[in-house]
Amino acid sequence: MVLTMTHIFEASNVHCSIMVDGERRTIFSGLSFVIDAGEIVDLTGPSGVGKSSLLTSFARLNPRADGKYRLLGRSADDFTPQQWRAQVAYLPQKPVLLGETVAQAMRLPFTLAVRQSSKTGPRRTTPTDIPPDAEIRKTLDDMGCGDIDLNRPPHDLSGGQAARVSLARTLLTNPKVLLADEVDAGLDDENAEKVASVLTGAAADGMAIVRIRHRRPDGRASRIMHLSDGTLTQIRANAGDDDPEGTVA
Repeated sequence: MVLTMTHIFEASNVHCSIMVDGERRTIFSGLSFVIDAGEIVDLTGPSGVGKSSLLTSFARLNPRADGKYRLLGRSADDFTPQQWRAQVAYLPQKPVLLGETVAQAMRLPFTLAVRQSSKTGPRRTTPTDIPPDAEIRKTLDDMGCGDIDLNRPPHDLSGGQAARVSLARTLLTNPKVLLADEVDAGLDDENAEKVASVLTGAAADGMAIVRIRHRRPDGRASRIMHLSDGTLTQIRANAGDDDPEGTVA
């Protein structure tokens, strides 16, 4: 009897094209990718090659992309778009934080889930699932955001602070797969290390994480995948701090 391993996330035959000056341009085509629970995979490649387009296609957020996706062996067709994105979460480089306060912005995914559950039958998310201030405070502190007051308006945050708050919010929702698009961009080395440490902790708890990074390898990725000229290749497994191939120009 042959046992077939089920990856936490699988993508196959992924393609993306855009219109340029009236002509269709293929960004990538026929790409495949898998990741297991607890893995951190770094996605590298030149700017403009389509790394963000690939991650948004995994999250089913890219109308110009298509492919076949599976989560824990189940086809993406078995999920509503909302259900899929709750489990395969995309974190953009420039997040949008809505709400009058940071605490409200952090709770927004839970508030929306409660409202949605009330419309679709028995509630899967209840008001008791909404994180209290203490849990939000600890998550932010772990992210190096101890200076951010929960009552602070989100629009007063710097770009780096907003990125870390958005990451903290996503981690609170506990997706199975996190697609992180340069979440450490604009951070100094100390805070970038704090973010990397938090992501490593999430991976240790079973979350699968894909990171687009433009920093030198930090030794936390189990694999480095490189996207260039429409081709996705593995350039390094168990990347270390001294791995020069992970550096992107």
